[in-house]
Amino acid sequence: MPKVTGQIVKLNILFIIVVIFLSGHFLYAQKQFEIKDSVKQHIFGYNEIQVFEDKAGKYSINEVADPLFNQFKDEKDFIPKIYNYKCNYWYRIKVLNNSNIQKDWLLEFYDQSIENIKVYVPDEMLKYKEYAYGSLKPFEYRLYHHKNFTVKLNPKEAGQEVIYFSISSQRPANIMVVLKPLNWFIQYGLKEYFLSGIFYGMILVFCLYNLVMFFAVRKKQYLYYITYNLSIGLFEMSANGFAYQYLWPNYPVWNQLSTGVSLYIASVCSLLFTNEFLHLKSNAPLLKKFVMWIVAIRTIFFLLCIFVNQQWFAFKFIEIVPLVIAFYAGIRILRKGYKPAKFFVAGYFFLFLGFLIRFLKTLASYNLPFGPINFYSLNFCFLMEMIFLSFAIGQKISWLKKKRDIIQKQMIEELKNNQELKDNLNKDLEKKVLERTREVIEKSEMIELQNEELVNINELLKFQAEEIFRMNEILSSDNKELEGSIKKVIQARVMSAEMNFSEFSKIYPDDEACYEFLAKLKWDKGYTCKKCQNGTFFNGVLPSSRRCSKCSYDESATNFTIFKSAHIPLNKAFYMAYKVYATNGKISSYKLSEELLIRQSTCWSYASKVKKILTERKKELKNAGERGWSKLVLENI
Repeated sequence: MPKVTGQIVKLNILFIIVVIFLSGHFLYAQKQFEIKDSVKQHIFGYNEIQVFEDKAGKYSINEVADPLFNQFKDEKDFIPKIYNYKCNYWYRIKVLNNSNIQKDWLLEFYDQSIENIKVYVPDEMLKYKEYAYGSLKPFEYRLYHHKNFTVKLNPKEAGQEVIYFSISSQRPANIMVVLKPLNWFIQYGLKEYFLSGIFYGMILVFCLYNLVMFFAVRKKQYLYYITYNLSIGLFEMSANGFAYQYLWPNYPVWNQLSTGVSLYIASVCSLLFTNEFLHLKSNAPLLKKFVMWIVAIRTIFFLLCIFVNQQWFAFKFIEIVPLVIAFYAGIRILRKGYKPAKFFVAGYFFLFLGFLIRFLKTLASYNLPFGPINFYSLNFCFLMEMIFLSFAIGQKISWLKKKRDIIQKQMIEELKNNQELKDNLNKDLEKKVLERTREVIEKSEMIELQNEELVNINELLKFQAEEIFRMNEILSSDNKELEGSIKKVIQARVMSAEMNFSEFSKIYPDDEACYEFLAKLKWDKGYTCKKCQNGTFFNGVLPSSRRCSKCSYDESATNFTIFKSAHIPLNKAFYMAYKVYATNGKISSYKLSEELLIRQSTCWSYASKVKKILTERKKELKNAGERGWSKLVLENI
């Protein structure tokens, strides 16, 4: 009997354990959502979504839909997220249909950046029908031409439906699944498109306004601001799916890059606008350099994303750096008394707030209420930023106008003061002029008397000057004749007789006289170009040289003479040649060195060259008379 009682107790304990296990199993089992026509929409979250990570990507719908397949787990986040790019995620939701449903229902996926998504919905034969979507597919593949992915359900047959969908994406994605009736989907979509149209229309209005301001003022800051607004609009359109629907529906590759490209342009133009608007070059030079360095670093990162790894575009949190820098720059310049910076700071405060809400939503979206407060917060903050920046630009114009008015008033006051000073000076000058005029009149009477005397003296001097002028003319003509006679005599002695260097220097005092003599000697019978035989010339670069008017060949006066490449003064070279010729080569190099104050070796070298020519032209120089000098100097061409 005690043994039977013990066995009963053990059975009861085992039964209790089984009951607890089953109750716990049903307690944490996946919840199902009952479809009702009174519900506008339902967001699946927490225990309503189960997930399975297919790391190898080998499972099919038939395998995961098998009742014995037990690898699905409850999703812990309200909005599931994908971070493992190499994994294929399977999700499962359950809906309960009843026979009283009259509306058409559909599933909507809010994240348009999902690259590949396949939805499996059971049909009447309990087989799964596949719907394939994704941002890598052309837009025309979608069931409804809507920016979000949608799948139509068939809830009119009563019973439970288990819906599966597999997702793979190379970018982070939010798996936000919403169940809503078709009429509410259309109504909500029209409102969303209408409000988005207002938002993008306001961007265009702000851009056109600033474009007009640019043509009026011609400041670069307006171009930066226009580009910034357009890139923000393009970023929002790309992030919301409007750009893929309306701008490039057949270019999915560009659709993957558009958000990163537009965000880069917005970031760079924002910093450039900050630099120009706040006048950082004059107000904060170091901060201006730092801003330009951030622009360069952001550009390098953008190029790395394009050419190295496009997945790095997912790191959108780096945009907080230029945002914080612009915000800090505005606060710093505002503290310096630049009034337009207050609207600038207010605009970037709203932008910073929008990024903060979007960042918190990305990190912990299940803790934030989903809806217009956080989903459209960034759009609202962008709009507020544009409004405040427009106010800042307008206030800057009015501030510049006031500053211009103040400067004009100061200039007018200075002109008045200058005019008063000018009038006072003119009065003083008039008094002084009157006094000086009286003095001049008194002195002029005395000067008139003196002038009469001077006139008489000048007449006498004029007569004497005319006599002196006539005598000077007679003397100058005599001097010219005398100089010519002396020159002829000295030249004759140069050609035929012997003289010392001091006498020689009177007719050849410097190199220019030597050049002139050689030019007359060379071209006595007329000029002929040695290159092209042309007969006309211009003055060359060197003294007494000739430049051919046809081929531009510049011939020096020493070319084709024994004085070419002479490394001593030309008049001394003349004298040495003359002495060697006059003495028939019998003069010594020591005597030449003593007389010309040139090294004996140089005199010997040059005298040897002249002696050699004398020997070579002995027959030509014999009985040459005065022409012997020219035959010695000129080379045989």
